[in-house]
Amino acid sequence: MSKKEHKFSQFEQKMNEWIIDHLTTIPFIEKIFFIDHLRVMIHAGLSLVEALTVLEKESANKKFKKIVSGIKKDVETGQQLSDVLAKFPKVFPQTYVKMIRAGEIAGRMEDSLEQVAIQMKRTRELTSSIRGAMMYPAVILTAMTAIGIMMAVYVLPQLITIFDQYHAKLPLATRILIAITHLIGNPLYLSIILGTIILFITGFIVLLRHSSVFRHAIHTINLYIPIAGHIIKQINLAKFSLTLSSMLESTVPIIDAVQISSETCSNLLYKDSLQEASELIKTGTPLSEILKQYKKLYPPMVTEMIMVGEKSGEINSLLKNLADFYTSEVDKTMMNFTKIIEPVIIIIIGVAVGGLAVAVIMPMYTLVQSF
Repeated sequence: MSKKEHKFSQFEQKMNEWIIDHLTTIPFIEKIFFIDHLRVMIHAGLSLVEALTVLEKESANKKFKKIVSGIKKDVETGQQLSDVLAKFPKVFPQTYVKMIRAGEIAGRMEDSLEQVAIQMKRTRELTSSIRGAMMYPAVILTAMTAIGIMMAVYVLPQLITIFDQYHAKLPLATRILIAITHLIGNPLYLSIILGTIILFITGFIVLLRHSSVFRHAIHTINLYIPIAGHIIKQINLAKFSLTLSSMLESTVPIIDAVQISSETCSNLLYKDSLQEASELIKTGTPLSEILKQYKKLYPPMVTEMIMVGEKSGEINSLLKNLADFYTSEVDKTMMNFTKIIEPVIIIIIGVAVGGLAVAVIMPMYTLVQSF
């Protein structure tokens, strides 16, 4: 006899749906495949509904499968694809929706989908290079912190007990080490330290989210941090030029294109400058003239190339060249960042280990001489 299939209760079904809707994530690569495969099938002659039906069956992600199913049903009722995608802003950002809408209006849906796919792939490459570069120092710092805590909690207290037995006069480095160990080893002091750190981090996050003045100040400071500030500028310029070139290539009006490009910038100063630029363009002021006012944000190369593009009518290709240049610069900087940070981390580890060795060995040497 074959086993009967387990039938989920109504509660279990609701729980599964809640988990899929709220806890399941959609990988970025899944979205790229969706746009790219949709373009390929439309190019092959399939209707939009037929293509969406195939993509719904192909998707292995349950949450994304449900979204594609909803998109297909709405398209079957006669709604435009861009209008349907706009209902899922967390999955399909405004940038991609506007590009597809422009393609629908101009009768160039396939070209718009191709531009969206290119934009998504470049964004993924840019993000991957940044994350890859930050992974190494993050792992090293985590390991250093874990080793430091283990030493302070398990190893150092035993050594301190030996020093206390002989009542010897201890060097300054050893006394500092003992004070730190006692501080960490005392549950009350440890709770106060952890509580202060948590309170500081929570307060910082709350101010960053709710105080525009504080957020603006932090984003301004970020641009002047050695090495990191230069990287932040390159990343924002790469995102701006990449998005704007893709939007204009998809025949999105320049006012909307600049406004949407501002949303892709992570730094508030770049975001504000581009939002202001989108308003000033309405008065007939060229984009290059507006961006020249922000000399600390946009290097002369950026404004000059945009100006040449505006005069020659080749702004799309010049912006694409800018996007390629800054994306390449970010990749190179990220690779060099790992090489730069490695000796810095080695020096920090060396100083920490050397200080610990001095603090432990010096009193032992004193004790040996006293016998």
